[in-house]
Amino acid sequence: MVEYALTLVGRIHRASPEAARVAEVELEQWRQASPGNAEAAATAQRIWNATETDALRGHIPLPPSATQERQTRRRILGMLSLAGFLATTIAGGRAYWLRPVYEFALRTGRAQTLTHVLPEGSTVDAAANTVIQINFYRDRRIVRLADGEAQFAVAHDEKRPFTVETRWGRVRVLGTVFTVTVRAGRMRVAVARGRVAVWSVGAGDSARDTGKAPEAILRAGETIEADAHGVGEKRTIEVGEVADWKQGWLNFRGTSLSEVVARWNDYLRQPLRLADDPVLRELRVTGRYQLRDPQAFLDSLPSMLPVRIARTSDGGAEIGARR
Repeated sequence: MVEYALTLVGRIHRASPEAARVAEVELEQWRQASPGNAEAAATAQRIWNATETDALRGHIPLPPSATQERQTRRRILGMLSLAGFLATTIAGGRAYWLRPVYEFALRTGRAQTLTHVLPEGSTVDAAANTVIQINFYRDRRIVRLADGEAQFAVAHDEKRPFTVETRWGRVRVLGTVFTVTVRAGRMRVAVARGRVAVWSVGAGDSARDTGKAPEAILRAGETIEADAHGVGEKRTIEVGEVADWKQGWLNFRGTSLSEVVARWNDYLRQPLRLADDPVLRELRVTGRYQLRDPQAFLDSLPSMLPVRIARTSDGGAEIGARR
């Protein structure tokens, strides 16, 4: 059926105008005769369209004799067999490269951190409340950070670039130790050693490599944020502030009070609460605090900001505006 349809398609494209019109009418009538015919005609058209050389099209005859018809049939069947073999080979090769050679899912809970060494020697340190999916392929290494924060110490491998993807952007390693944070509707990247390339993800875009030049190159002691609107400005930070939680500290530089509370809550079993007050959302915190002593943070907060601290029945604390 496909052979017959392909012969008619060939006549439509290669025969004289009069013979092409006859073949077009014949194909349409045959196509409408049954669903099977329609499917065979669609397959024949796809084969014709996918032929990048004239090899197949050159074998489609002008109105043929009976002998030419038989010869053409044999040639077309040979071409179809070859096309099928090539398609199978290409599909198999593509599947081979698309199949991961290593997969690992990592999730941490409240007040939990985790270190995982990858098979090629890279290390992932996950902060609390972090969700990561790791997929290694034969030609690339992909980490998808869904939420939280992680530090990556990446083993060099020129043949397999290391990329971290998030909802807000993509980070390509150029040989480095760095962190990526996904929180509050944005991605933050900070570099402790080496360099990374950063791309944002615009509306309707993909975090996959699109061949575009990076929007920023970060070096040690630099940080940047990206959200749905693109990549922001680079800022300078102390290298010791990168993955500060690994050393038992939380560092804030003009950080919104709501984000400060969220970061503390990653590590507190009794969470802090922020009252629903627009005044509080405008407040900023700067300071360095030990994770093992959240009370020191709470004690110092009213002296820095116009807030009050009230204990809650579950043992936590609520931060409200001081009027």
